[in-house]
Amino acid sequence: MERLKSAVPADLRRTVGEGTTRDLPSTTSLLLTFLDGLPLFHQVISELTDPELALCRKDKGRTVELKGQGNACFSRREFQQALSFYSQALRYVPISSDGTDEILLATLYVNRASTMHKLGLLEECLRDCDRAISVSPNYAKAWYRRGMINASLKNYSSAMHDLEVALSMEATSSGKSNIEQELKLILLKHRNVNQAVIARMQGCHIQIILKSCRETHCHYCFSEAPADAVFCPLCTVPVYCSKKCQEQAVGGISLNHDTFIKSNSNGIDLGKLSLTSTKRKAPDSKQIAEHRHECGGAHWAAILPADIVLAGRIMAQYIDRRMLAGKNSTISGPNLDLIHHYDIDSPTNKLESHIYAIVLSLCLQKYYRSDLSWKEETLSQLVLLICQVKVNSIAIVRMKSMDEGQGRTENKGYSAAGDAVMCSVEQVRVAQAVYMSGSLLNHSCRPNVHTYFHSRTLFVRSTEYIESGRPVELSYGPQAGKMDLPERQKSLQENYKFSCRCSSCSELHLSDLVIDSFRCPRSTCVGAVSELTYSRSKENFMHVSLQESVVCKLSLPHISNVDEDTKKVGKLFFRNDLDLKIDPGYCMSCRSQLDLASAVATSDRAASKINRFKELTVIDKVSEVSVTDALQSLEQIKKLRHPYSKALAQAEDMIAEAFAKIGDQGQAEKHCEDSIKILKKLYHPKHIAIVHELIKLVSIKLSMGDMASAEATFAQAEAIFSLYYGPDALRILPYIDVLKRTVSGQIFEAP
Repeated sequence: MERLKSAVPADLRRTVGEGTTRDLPSTTSLLLTFLDGLPLFHQVISELTDPELALCRKDKGRTVELKGQGNACFSRREFQQALSFYSQALRYVPISSDGTDEILLATLYVNRASTMHKLGLLEECLRDCDRAISVSPNYAKAWYRRGMINASLKNYSSAMHDLEVALSMEATSSGKSNIEQELKLILLKHRNVNQAVIARMQGCHIQIILKSCRETHCHYCFSEAPADAVFCPLCTVPVYCSKKCQEQAVGGISLNHDTFIKSNSNGIDLGKLSLTSTKRKAPDSKQIAEHRHECGGAHWAAILPADIVLAGRIMAQYIDRRMLAGKNSTISGPNLDLIHHYDIDSPTNKLESHIYAIVLSLCLQKYYRSDLSWKEETLSQLVLLICQVKVNSIAIVRMKSMDEGQGRTENKGYSAAGDAVMCSVEQVRVAQAVYMSGSLLNHSCRPNVHTYFHSRTLFVRSTEYIESGRPVELSYGPQAGKMDLPERQKSLQENYKFSCRCSSCSELHLSDLVIDSFRCPRSTCVGAVSELTYSRSKENFMHVSLQESVVCKLSLPHISNVDEDTKKVGKLFFRNDLDLKIDPGYCMSCRSQLDLASAVATSDRAASKINRFKELTVIDKVSEVSVTDALQSLEQIKKLRHPYSKALAQAEDMIAEAFAKIGDQGQAEKHCEDSIKILKKLYHPKHIAIVHELIKLVSIKLSMGDMASAEATFAQAEAIFSLYYGPDALRILPYIDVLKRTVSGQIFEAP
């Protein structure tokens, strides 16, 4: 794509870059005419649509080769490698219309099941056996393997049934003898076992999984893919966590936008925004896969940016809806009621949107062939659609535990200091989607709602009381306490084309004064020293500038409404000085000057040494010298950075994690608590960022055997989780239940 962009002549670039929305019909036409005469352009279209060049098509020869490699690994008892080969073989196995490949598919499922049985993955193994039986009901080995797994799970009634079916199908005398022997053993252990199955139905949405998660997460519900992942029957790219998700994705085309607000008496649950998935059949009675138009050549998601693939899926869905409704006439494009910023976009972005729109248009035309005719304004609509997706798409995130996974917590509990691991969580971006109703919510750097996801459903939950008439505001990413004022404004301007005027960006707040600030050189002063310039414009307003570029204008609260910390940090702001100006490097309370360049350099070097110390703990190469150096570096940061600065909080956190890793839980506890104290100043005591640090502190206290303190700390964390996730906390964060039972003494370390 970069070569295509560079091939466009300067005058055409200028015409596109200077154009507005009204000029789109002519600019898209001019660019299409130019590209049509460019061999490179036709090569790109061919790579994306030519089945002969398809890298994601099924391949029986490749399947058999991978199966053989898996068999060899299994024979050598290299079960993890065998599992990988069998999974790759399942990715490539074709499904022929005459059923000739069914036995190959069933064999692969049974082989992978046998491998997972060896690895102790019993539930995953059982699912693969079910898949093999559904594909080939007369396959004796599938029934036998499922019987053996049910026996391992103590489902003795089911095990006997499966083995009896296998016995009736087995053709060899040695095979029959083996099954009969297993049946006798199970008869000795037979017990009645009650089972409960819980099923949950979830909706779907126009989405694209991110490249970094294509191999590790389900392409439908975005959960982590299990060992027994299933694959798309049409191509080799998508991975699904279950047969259900595979069927939803292959057959899922959303026809209804179901948006509703669900309130309770406390005014806490705001609502759930989702698209309802309705399984539909195309006119030829074949199920429609949401990515089917991308599989004709080189897979789109591997080449094109996520937002471009997303725009292509929206366009394809629009076409499919028209075809299902019998409207096979001319195609223009979906009329989404979403904002775009094309007219104020940069010339480079405009040219890029034009090129991608032309590429999408021609690829879709090749896929749908002569079934449809296309209007002249289709290209214009596609350009605007790409711009709408860029502005309105939402990142779908998952909360991930970083303490070696949930399995460790459930199976092993929290051990003594020598084998301790600090429990921590982080948000992982897994997908990108467009939620029509979610796009209606405005941004605030201090949001009053929290968003989270389960499968493809977006949940919105208030985190504070919202009075009637006040806007419901979420964060588009930047938040006070997480980013400083200039960084927030820059991010929102670049990505969403607006200057934020929320309460955090229009009023003076403690977090923005201290987040990236330095300590006053006077030891008795707690004022902050900033790299920004503050100058009073009127009696109650301050202009904030960075390197002579105005960032925003802040109103000054009345002194009676200012907390003590803010008064001490920025004492000069609350004096009756109409000509007040605080330059970079000068204290906001006493005007003492700091050598800012030297302070920045020294602080950065110290932070780098602490980060290196943390890395050494990971590879177990910690010495007394490195511990001493890390603590000395922390002292340097404390002498230079403001006590409430983000840099100091991060340094304390890294030191805490490093000491937890090497088993010094006393030091880990101290530095973790110090980090939490700073974060409470930057955010507020019940912010979700605080709870992640509280979870770390709980795990440290558990490792020290301080159960009472761990339980009290967990109670603080649980209250915050409840505020942000409500009754969904355990579903979104399953390790919380395990941690709760651990601190209450219901789970003990395994011997």
